[in-house]
Amino acid sequence: MKKRDEEAVNKGRRGFCKFVLLGTCSLIIPGAAFGVTQKKPAAGAWYGTTYKPTEHLYGMGIQVDRCIGCGRCVDACKKENNVPDEPFYFRTWVERYVIAEDGEVTVDSPNGGRDGFKGPISEKRVLKSFFVPKICNQCEKPPCVQVCPVGATYKTQDGVILVDPEWCVGCRYCIQACPYGMRFLHPKTRTAEKCTFCYHRIVKGLNPACVEVCPTQARVFGELGKIASPLSRFRRVNKISVLKPHLNTEPKVFYADLDMEVR
Repeated sequence: MKKRDEEAVNKGRRGFCKFVLLGTCSLIIPGAAFGVTQKKPAAGAWYGTTYKPTEHLYGMGIQVDRCIGCGRCVDACKKENNVPDEPFYFRTWVERYVIAEDGEVTVDSPNGGRDGFKGPISEKRVLKSFFVPKICNQCEKPPCVQVCPVGATYKTQDGVILVDPEWCVGCRYCIQACPYGMRFLHPKTRTAEKCTFCYHRIVKGLNPACVEVCPTQARVFGELGKIASPLSRFRRVNKISVLKPHLNTEPKVFYADLDMEVR
């Protein structure tokens, strides 16, 4: 074999090995094959020149004993964010917990709680019953961002986790990685979706739609680190918990009066 032909073969082999190696690394370290670290939103994509994301850090508080299970938050979220009307597609939902005297816990969420709750779900004598709104926890250490192989899921400078549908390839890695079950694959676009705190609203100084419509003010939206923020006061005056604290994802959604049975 001529020297030139041998060099061509060796070059082809090296290229193939590099391809395989990068493909393997992408399974172990998502994004390695693409050189992706963390996607940054395009300037002005969400907000004008007057909004400075570095000056904000958003979070939400939920007062469990104020939630009446009316489902208005779920309905408002669907309409505001064009979430598919079909069941099982929700950016936020409400669960009903019923604890019987013998300790048995029953949980239901018909149509995500959008239509409210009707009738008992346990024939046993009830010791306690309450409603728990669920929403993306906007983690400070989000597993969904770590596993996205193309950088479509990213954290903004003001602490909100977003998904760029133009980058998303619908691999579902982020859906599987979310320990709170807060993501779904859009049935038409085939891209991942989740709660964004109604990002298009909050950058304009408005509350998320779910907070806006809550008749009992069970949801409190605000900024972390600012004393005058409604969320800061909420955290000062209540006994605060987060979902699955042992996972160390550092959620920015805080619950007041959360029962230990909630999961």
